[in-house]
Amino acid sequence: MNRCPPLRPTSRILTERTLTVLACLVALVCALPYGGVVVAALAESSDTLAHLADTVLGRYIGTTLVLVVLVALGTFALGTGAAWLVIMTEFPGRRILEIALVIPLAFPAYVLAYAYTHLLDHPGIVQSTLRDITGWGPRDYWFPEIRSLGGAAAMLVLVFYPYVYLLSRAAFVGQSATTFYAARALGRSPISAFLTVSLPMARPAIAAGVLLATMETIADFGTVSYFGIQTFATGIYTSWFSMADRAAAAQLALGLLSFALLLSFLERSSRGRARYHGGKRKEVMARMQLTGGVKWLTVGLCVIPVLFGVVIPVVALLSMAIGSEQDLFSRRYIAFTRNSFTLAVVAAGVTVAAAVLLGSFNRMVPGRLSQGTVYVGRIGYAVPGGVIAVGLMVPFAAFDNALDAWMRQTFDISTGLLFTGSIWVLVGAYMIRFLAAAIGAFEGGISAVSTNIDAASRVLGQGVWGTLRRVHLPLLTPSLLTAALIVFVDVMKELPATLIMRPFNFDTLAVQAHRLAADERLEGAAVPSLVIAAIGLIPVILLCRQVALRRR
Repeated sequence: MNRCPPLRPTSRILTERTLTVLACLVALVCALPYGGVVVAALAESSDTLAHLADTVLGRYIGTTLVLVVLVALGTFALGTGAAWLVIMTEFPGRRILEIALVIPLAFPAYVLAYAYTHLLDHPGIVQSTLRDITGWGPRDYWFPEIRSLGGAAAMLVLVFYPYVYLLSRAAFVGQSATTFYAARALGRSPISAFLTVSLPMARPAIAAGVLLATMETIADFGTVSYFGIQTFATGIYTSWFSMADRAAAAQLALGLLSFALLLSFLERSSRGRARYHGGKRKEVMARMQLTGGVKWLTVGLCVIPVLFGVVIPVVALLSMAIGSEQDLFSRRYIAFTRNSFTLAVVAAGVTVAAAVLLGSFNRMVPGRLSQGTVYVGRIGYAVPGGVIAVGLMVPFAAFDNALDAWMRQTFDISTGLLFTGSIWVLVGAYMIRFLAAAIGAFEGGISAVSTNIDAASRVLGQGVWGTLRRVHLPLLTPSLLTAALIVFVDVMKELPATLIMRPFNFDTLAVQAHRLAADERLEGAAVPSLVIAAIGLIPVILLCRQVALRRR
């Protein structure tokens, strides 16, 4: 006699369906700006694109590519070189520098741009002192221009090289010493063995770090805007606000989106290849003891990134802040701080909740659909904030206008702009932009939870939501708090999306710093910049603790 399969509890079916629906809704929200950019760009006539090609498109492409190449080379050299030195050699202060090399990651690149402009520009401290000492006039000497493509690349390299440093350091730690010793036994010098053995084995991790740095480079707006560098990021903002040309902004955003997705694909491919090169450490290599001039040269090479990426900017900003007339405890600055914290707290909560939904869907209802929703959620990290802002503003503005027209015609009532320029659409942009970081933290925590625990929870009568609420969330509390902290700090630093989408009279610390710097009031810009940098130190300190715990 054939038996019918046991019926699944209706409540469990409903909860799985609810989780599926909610996860798919999050994925649709994440995909909305990309669809908005594509539709808005393709809906416009080709005349706009032809005009862009004849005027600024070539310049945007050229400067963006040059900037990406310079930052890629700079972060590769600084990050990889510093990682190899602190892992493979022994020198004075190595333990301190091993941690300090991560700290520049706390600073937004535009904060360094303000500090170095104050120091190196023509009326700055360095050139003024040089003229006082030598008696030279303005045209009697040559000095490198900080507000240039090279200056912008230098600021971005100083901020983004820790991506390469952290990943390459982890790769070098994971390598077995036997291969390095074999190269040395075959007559290779330490440098030659590094170039021919250690470096190729760490190539996937290094490539992933470089691609992360380049993705952040194309997303940067504050630095290139302040230095007057015309890239895709500044072109989108100029087209949207200065020229009120929404078609040009959408088509530029589509071009930048394509480039960002290409970099995301390359980073994902590189990360996938890195799995096969990690291996297990079979033998720990003793660090090479450096002596004489080589020892102090190594110390200098590791001190330079920390000196120029942390010490000098902080000293410059502090000197600027002390001489400014900005009162951090005034009503205006309290409002800026409150707005920044409000956005950051709400966005962190929404983003972590979205990450939990997508991650739990992938864990409890595995399949192509769940994997696809997680993939869509991850894409936002590679997409610049300006692109997400344009992609959200276009459909929401169209909806607001259509609804207002229908209400006027039907009820003679004007609804105005319900979504455009609201805090919730801005929070949605933050969620899309930083969801990948929260998903990564969730997956890092859930990977340590055995699937047997899930099975035991189901046997004890818990459904999807019961397992998530009573089992997963208590175990994942540290990971989720870390994710919330990372998103919180990223939102505090975010500039392009905030500039485009913020509600009227709802300025943040980042917007205030940008406004003052654009007006050449660098002393005033130092005050909010220092606050942003200080908040950015919080997750970096946590990261430094992990680096200290994972020392070889």
